[in-house]
Amino acid sequence: MKAALSLATLLSIAPAALAANLTLVKQYAGSSFFDAWDFVDNFDNTTNGDVQFVPQSNSPSLAFVDSNQRAIVKVDNTTSVDYPNKRNSIKITSKDYYEAGTVWVFDAVHLPYGCSVWPAFWTKGQDWPRQGEIDIVEGINTMTNNQMALHTFNGCNAATGTNQLGKTGTTNCNDTAGAGCTVAETADNSFGASFASNGGGVWATQFDASGIFIWFWGRSNVPASISTATDSIDISSWGAPSASYPSSACDIGSFFGPQQLVIDITLCGDWAGVPSIYQPVCGGDGAADGCYRNSVINAGSPNYDNAYFEINYIKAFGVNSSVLTSGSGSIWLFRFRLIRNPDFFHRW
Repeated sequence: MKAALSLATLLSIAPAALAANLTLVKQYAGSSFFDAWDFVDNFDNTTNGDVQFVPQSNSPSLAFVDSNQRAIVKVDNTTSVDYPNKRNSIKITSKDYYEAGTVWVFDAVHLPYGCSVWPAFWTKGQDWPRQGEIDIVEGINTMTNNQMALHTFNGCNAATGTNQLGKTGTTNCNDTAGAGCTVAETADNSFGASFASNGGGVWATQFDASGIFIWFWGRSNVPASISTATDSIDISSWGAPSASYPSSACDIGSFFGPQQLVIDITLCGDWAGVPSIYQPVCGGDGAADGCYRNSVINAGSPNYDNAYFEINYIKAFGVNSSVLTSGSGSIWLFRFRLIRNPDFFHRW
């Protein structure tokens, strides 16, 4: 992979190897936040969630920019849903794909939480799972700690003994084997009600040839290099990440292609709705469809009053200071590029 090879000449294995400033290539914020996203219009056919993803034009109250210039992405909490219907929700995918050599910064003041709720901020390759998936923010039900993960085809693993703050769970990133290779956040207030009550926080994800590294800071600990960043950012002072996936155990160029950003909220499904997971914290009768019958149908409030993202911004930074737009619509960064979304069919 040409991009990975050229970046490798600039990087060591350490996640903070990019000491030079990275240049802002894309910002999703304010009144134009949703302009660079596509809305999925389909039921949840990937995680078997009990939602119908709807376009913004059909449900503007589920995806909008509020008076504080924050993007709101939420589950419908005003409709009474009759059996066997699904509840409306939102899934958006970025119009752009980002190659290796990118750092994404995600700043939120509120994440969706509550019984049956399964939100995620993640990335995926165009040819999934061959081009990989990075789960940056993900949790279910009443979890209080974020879970990070990679999903790939067979051959990628999480390294043991890495310099990270989180707790490694499963180490096989092969998606067909289940959960992927997971790392649980150990910092306080990284998910759920406590995340919101403490002002939210910031995640940063480094995606390059040396590996994939994810940092998290609660609001009071966000480094100045992020809080003051405008057109560039310096990651050299960030220290150990929450999750570390060095290329020594998973060759990034082989397992990851250009990544598209995704924000979604599903309900129940293959994780949040598993009876042995759902019932102990949310009740119900333990039946296979207990999550759906106990949470999704009937009134949406108060069950889903906290099932929303409130996002300050998402920023993407690259390794070069100049951005050139080619006639084909691709944006080239040094020897990496931010690729405009072509017309293609994919399972997402």
